[in-house]
Amino acid sequence: MPRFARIKSITGIYHIMLRGIDKRDIFLDDEDRTKFLENMNKAKEIGKFEIYGYCLMDNHIHLLLKES
Repeated sequence: MPRFARIKSITGIYHIMLRGIDKRDIFLDDEDRTKFLENMNKAKEIGKFEIYGYCLMDNHIHLLLKES
């Protein structure tokens, strides 16, 4: 059964969570975290969104973004 499309936020603010498969670690060290943040900044320039906050855990990520 297919999933329904997400409802577009009126405020344009979204909480996004990414998790490793089977809750496995996605960041093995600080270098991995730094590379992720560098890639987020590159994507921000292309995607025209603001990063309100983030939390990088070993096996998952929380992002609070606002689309422009």
